Amino acid sequence: MNAPLSPIEKDAAHDPDALYFLPLGGSGEIGMNLNLYGYRGQWLMLDCGVTFGEEEHQPGVDVIMPDPAFIVERRDQLLGIVATHAHEDHIGAIPYLWPKLQCPIWATPFTASLLRSKLIEARLIDKVRINIVPMSGRFSIGPFDLELVTLTHSIPEPNAVVIRTPVGSVLHTGDWKLDPEPLVGDPTDETRLREIGDEGVLAIVCDSTNALKPGTSRSEGELQQSLSELIGRYDGRVAVACFASNVARLHTIAEAARAHGRDVALVGRSLWRMDKAARENGYLTDLPPFLAEDEIGYIPRDKLVLICTGSQGEPRAALARIAREDHPNVTLEEGDVVIFSSRIIPGNEKSIGRLQNTLVRLGIEVVTEEDHFVHVSGHPARDELVRMYQMIRPRIAVPVHGEARHLAAHADLAAECQVPESLIIENGDMIRLDPRGAAVVDEVPTGRIASDGKSLIPIGGAVLQQRRRIGTEGSVVATLVLDRQGWLVAPPQVTPLGLTESNAEPAGKMRDALAEALEGLPGQMRQDDNGIRDVARRVLRRVVNERFGKRPLIEIQLVRL
Repeated sequence: MNAPLSPIEKDAAHDPDALYFLPLGGSGEIGMNLNLYGYRGQWLMLDCGVTFGEEEHQPGVDVIMPDPAFIVERRDQLLGIVATHAHEDHIGAIPYLWPKLQCPIWATPFTASLLRSKLIEARLIDKVRINIVPMSGRFSIGPFDLELVTLTHSIPEPNAVVIRTPVGSVLHTGDWKLDPEPLVGDPTDETRLREIGDEGVLAIVCDSTNALKPGTSRSEGELQQSLSELIGRYDGRVAVACFASNVARLHTIAEAARAHGRDVALVGRSLWRMDKAARENGYLTDLPPFLAEDEIGYIPRDKLVLICTGSQGEPRAALARIAREDHPNVTLEEGDVVIFSSRIIPGNEKSIGRLQNTLVRLGIEVVTEEDHFVHVSGHPARDELVRMYQMIRPRIAVPVHGEARHLAAHADLAAECQVPESLIIENGDMIRLDPRGAAVVDEVPTGRIASDGKSLIPIGGAVLQQRRRIGTEGSVVATLVLDRQGWLVAPPQVTPLGLTESNAEPAGKMRDALAEALEGLPGQMRQDDNGIRDVARRVLRRVVNERFGKRPLIEIQLVRL
């Protein structure tokens, strides 16, 4: 069965030069970026990322990603994926979704290194074609003429992408900031941005994360001085928690430690993955090799800085294990300090608070950005957005990568910068771009899917609904063994789960109630397996509600002999 025609396909007959932008993830939210550009019946994907599950709302789920159903239905029209940079919310979904998409990928060398490691783990490395594009490279994919423009961000090799078609040019910024001293990688290529602005830009699709924050995001070089001063205050062991992908922060912390004669160790698998990819591509080469976890015990406490994963309170990350005192190689003790060189991602407040409280109970000092200058953002604040608009001077502004309040603030700022038109959008909005302006011409169904073990499941589907219900209401499993006439061969077996510390008494009441109800069934109903299951559920639901005030998930197993 063919996929229903989209506006780009309907328009092709009378307007073959229509250009479309369609976000399936990352608009109206932060994370899970998946963007599509359509022209002359063909599609190009920019980024394919994840966000992380919340155990409270998505039990058992590690990562969540956009549902790619729209483009999977048109896979023969998908030319490929271009990765703007290597953050998880931009490339993390590729190993999960590539079997559905089966298209080539374009990335710069550092991003390609990290992507290869993911594809090796997913056993896809021999199937996926990765095309390496140099920094500032220009290349074509089908009818799209593409150019990468070097930006700065909290990971090496972030790029804006200029997408040129006969309709006009679109600048897709990805994640960025304007950092005159990024420490790792080159500064933003403002000269090229101004030249692109002079050429004429139809639309800019732009990062909105910090659109509510005045001023600038500050420089990584400036942060190095602050961290060096802070580390110099302490005589004990210093641990710094940061985002593993922030390679510039690894450099910053290492230089700050070296200023005080301290060695640096990495604690956490993802940090070592980043270090390997960075050194393979010429980054961090001015630093000595980091110490491994099994070398930490040989270094005096006042001569060591630990860089740890777990800045967001992740229970399986290194810092949480250290706080629980169950890490095999690393301990912290009274008089040591943990510096959180990171921001709090919305939704992680509780997990971070629990981690920090655990550390404080051990007598460890905790330092956050509320106490000292320990972090700079990788996203543009309002003054940086203004500078971008002054350089690019687009006809249309399309804010993305932000929640509703960020997008609205960004659109207002674009208007203040004399951008003629701004469009506030959500995932699934099909945007038609042309010199006359921009318009939402259709709404494409969108959703989220989760990685659940070896499967991909819908976030709103029955599996997670049942799992949440079991977690809050408990469950009851009952086994009924009947003869061919529908009479009980043995007493019902009932197992309540998650309802009480002792199951014997409530299980007995449920068993007796079931037996009584089944003994009283009329003859014709004894041959109806579904009817018997319905009766059993109603009986169990009544007993559990009277005893516990709960509505558990009830499973009836019926066996006939």
